[in-house]
Amino acid sequence: MRFWQAWIVNAKRSIMNVNFPTLNEDDLIEFIRGSRDDSEKAFTEIYKRYAAMIHAYCACMINNRQQVEDIFQDTLIKFYQNVRNDSRKINIRGYLITIARNLCLNYRRDRKLTVPIENMEFLIETYQPNERTELLELMTMAMNLLDFDYREAFVLREIDGMSYEQIAEVCGISVANARKRAFRARKKMKDILNPYFSDVYS
Repeated sequence: MRFWQAWIVNAKRSIMNVNFPTLNEDDLIEFIRGSRDDSEKAFTEIYKRYAAMIHAYCACMINNRQQVEDIFQDTLIKFYQNVRNDSRKINIRGYLITIARNLCLNYRRDRKLTVPIENMEFLIETYQPNERTELLELMTMAMNLLDFDYREAFVLREIDGMSYEQIAEVCGISVANARKRAFRARKKMKDILNPYFSDVYS
């Protein structure tokens, strides 16, 4: 009896001394599924690693600041709850993006988020930035003019740095289709921004 009591005490001490920032994804998932204390520590580490990426994805996909915050928070809550109750092997980044994507799609079904593509040239011609540092705002505007599928492919590829294989998995499409969407998204972005650059450098 004393042996097992000593073993339990040592095991608890070992867990308390875990350096969570050094853990790989599989270990973090196992800790999330463990005791409440370990679960919260593991989730905190996952938040540190992926929160900025998920928030950026939501901000690029939804042009509504308050809704972005709501979807961002819901994504993290759903991720934590789902992982706690799921025994499958999970890719953390892909799973987070998938949850955020589904929430964005749900919101999009209820709200019209796109601007008619035929209006883009008019919007750019009437938008007169005072400084070139406002290029970021132009990029955001250009992304908001893309259809959801193209905007998503652009964000996942150019901002999140996902491979075409990863994009295909998240979006539920073929690799060839993922590559096509990303290519067309880049072309559309270029077409939208060309009038601005032509005006600046002419």
